Amino acid sequence: MPDLFSLAPEGLGWLIAAAFLGGLVRGFSGFGTAMVFLPVAAPILGPFGAILALTIMDLFGPLPNLRQAWASVEKSDLWRLLSGCALALPVGLWILTRVEPEVFRYAVSFVSLGMVAVLLLGLRYRGTVRRGMVAGIGAAAGLLGGVAGIPGPVVILFYMSRPLPVAVIRATILLFLVFFDILIVGYMTGMGRVTVSGAALGLVLAVPNVLGNVLGGYLFQPEQERLYRAAAYALIVLAALSGLPVWG
Repeated sequence: MPDLFSLAPEGLGWLIAAAFLGGLVRGFSGFGTAMVFLPVAAPILGPFGAILALTIMDLFGPLPNLRQAWASVEKSDLWRLLSGCALALPVGLWILTRVEPEVFRYAVSFVSLGMVAVLLLGLRYRGTVRRGMVAGIGAAAGLLGGVAGIPGPVVILFYMSRPLPVAVIRATILLFLVFFDILIVGYMTGMGRVTVSGAALGLVLAVPNVLGNVLGGYLFQPEQERLYRAAAYALIVLAALSGLPVWG
């Protein structure tokens, strides 16, 4: 697992660019950091190194919005999501230890491309939502987050289909991802996959990531939402394609 002190300047440059662009996409669209960052970072840092860097840097962006999100979220739903996630996440991480790095790169790229495809096609779940289903969605997100480092698509697509106020949907997604970051750092620490230098790299990358978030939010104009979403989808697709092992 390469770290801050062993990276070549070129590799560090690519990571900084990916962190910034991931933040920019999140500022435009409200999601997408992992789908931009991981395909670029995985070939440089390996699966666990890329997930650790992403998790550490991604903890800082939502901090100013936590209090407002906590006031808006449906807490019982959040706990069900997190309960399912906490049970399935270590299974996903265990699977990740058993597969080759190329499999991780394929998984990240295909999940990212699949997310964009589903959003473009407007596919949504239209059935009745029961309590057990919410926990199941959390478990699916935890499993996917462990295997591919991307828990968001399952929860995002599920909640975008629910007839809930926008504030509740955004708060649920934001808080789930924050707690997911805490959970995965805890599990990875128990697995011996967290190092001081690896965490330091995440802290360094937090700076361009936050700058990208701020710039994306500043530039975003609601009346141009379709344009910004198109730009976000294009960046996600380019990052996903670039991360495929077929390119070397």
